[in-house]
Amino acid sequence: MTQTEKHDNILQTDLLIVGAGPAGAALACFLAAHGRTGILIAAAPGTADTPRAHITNMAALECLRDIELEQECRNAGTDSKHMEHTRWCRSMAGEEFARVWSWGHDPKHKGAYEAASPCDHIDLPQTLLEPILVKRATHAGWTVRFNTRYVRLSRPSPDVILSEVLDELTGQTYFIQSRYLFGCDGARSQVVRELQLPLIKKPGQGLALNVFARADLSHLMENRSGNLHWVINPEEEEYPAWGKECIVRMVRAWDEWMFIFLPQPGTDLKADDMSATNEEYVARVRKVIGDENIKVTLLHASKWWINEVVAERYSDGGNVFCFGDATHRHPPFNGLGSNTCIQDAFNLAWKVDYVMSGKAGKQLLDSFDKERQPVGVDIVTRANQGLRDHFGWQKTLGLLEDDKEKVAEILAEFEDPGEKGRLRRKAFRDGIENTTTEFHGLGIEMNQKYVSNAVYLADQGEAPPAPKDAVRTLQVTTYPGRRLPHAWLNTRVPGKKMSTIDLAGHRRFCLLTGPGGQAWKDAVKAVGEKLGVEVVAYSIGWKQDYEDVYFDWAEKREVEDDGCVLVRPDRFVAWRSRSVIEKPEVKLEEVLRNVLSL
Repeated sequence: MTQTEKHDNILQTDLLIVGAGPAGAALACFLAAHGRTGILIAAAPGTADTPRAHITNMAALECLRDIELEQECRNAGTDSKHMEHTRWCRSMAGEEFARVWSWGHDPKHKGAYEAASPCDHIDLPQTLLEPILVKRATHAGWTVRFNTRYVRLSRPSPDVILSEVLDELTGQTYFIQSRYLFGCDGARSQVVRELQLPLIKKPGQGLALNVFARADLSHLMENRSGNLHWVINPEEEEYPAWGKECIVRMVRAWDEWMFIFLPQPGTDLKADDMSATNEEYVARVRKVIGDENIKVTLLHASKWWINEVVAERYSDGGNVFCFGDATHRHPPFNGLGSNTCIQDAFNLAWKVDYVMSGKAGKQLLDSFDKERQPVGVDIVTRANQGLRDHFGWQKTLGLLEDDKEKVAEILAEFEDPGEKGRLRRKAFRDGIENTTTEFHGLGIEMNQKYVSNAVYLADQGEAPPAPKDAVRTLQVTTYPGRRLPHAWLNTRVPGKKMSTIDLAGHRRFCLLTGPGGQAWKDAVKAVGEKLGVEVVAYSIGWKQDYEDVYFDWAEKREVEDDGCVLVRPDRFVAWRSRSVIEKPEVKLEEVLRNVLSL
């Protein structure tokens, strides 16, 4: 069954996705690129109505680039130049305490960001991302049903899933039969509950309040450019319990904003304590802006828990898979949430297609959990540590103190020209510097490492050690299970430049070699034809298929001219050989059979 059809009052499809957020909608798009269609359901009445996720990083954009959606996302989002700073200030219009470069704009880090990927960060709110993904999925043949809630599943046979769903508009329930079920239904995932996937839960960090508002601040932003602004007033004595601090987040430059209110650090508030009238929300927003003449229009307000939760596994071990916020729940620090959802989907889509088409054995699907669950652990840990990293400067400013006299004493030390002042000001600088792992997290964004049955490690030796600063530092390597390094290439007679990233991917395996590597190209062609797997092969170097114009590939490839790097359809390295070997066809067949569980 490849087309959705109705039979005996049961809808039948190969693929059922529950949840039309960044995870589910991205999976539909990636599967559609393989020619796979199915049904996508969501309990919500439509795509996101509030701009929850927003930072879209290079790793996610590389996935969208693979299906030619990168440019549409760039056109819809806000350019990286508006993301150049994170600030700490008394109000948006008032005094500034500090600012740091963000998202690759620091002169000390620009080169690393530019060398990491052909893509660049953008600020793309979820309200704009989801329609792009859902539109692509529907145009590619997916049936999308909103106002449709997943209820439960049963299994008529091991390979068949029968999902009961509820049409929220009519109140009627019906069934969808599928070969695969994907639970992308968010932090309250019913699919995760149905499967009883165990969750690793750590104590949460309380509640936060999102107030989405329209306010034209363009006259303020010329000298305050940036998409994140911490607004704090240490001396303030009268404030709502829910609004001691505020992170002002750009949604649209410069007239739509998310005001993320946080209580005083260490305060344990209940949900009722975070509630207020619309008038009180607007009044607090005005206070944060610091200019009473600016018109403020409230668009939405909602509370959310600061979670530290990750599922122990992402699958039932068969044909049901969960990912996205359903399996990793965390605060937005480092901007990892929707980016990880998209990468989860990209990792899974090619494996599902290869198994369905007979190009791979079912065991290939086991690698999804083995590869992506550790990534979920890493990003949940990092995002929560990103919040904790702000405690240093908060303490230095007296924000953790209840005693007003003590707060005044602390703030007075900033003015002291002597030793007390020097130490206080240095402590504040150190506290601010400690937060930059959030805004320069190139390592946590790009350094995923996979150890699974879908990576061939038998002859590779020990993996390279992690960088000393694994959060900030990109690790460039072709060790199997790592992201293919980016290097700009061109033709002998220069044309439009392209990346190694663009040679790989596109739903097929790719072998990269160099001068003296023709035996690899011949061998992989023969093996691909024998196994029924598409593998393209390119030679990079002097008078080869592509020129290594900046010699970057020679530095990054970690193999000799006549060696090879075999890359999976998701652009992660499957295997490599440092030089040409005898009987390369035999070795490549062994590698591909192992990677594909054949």
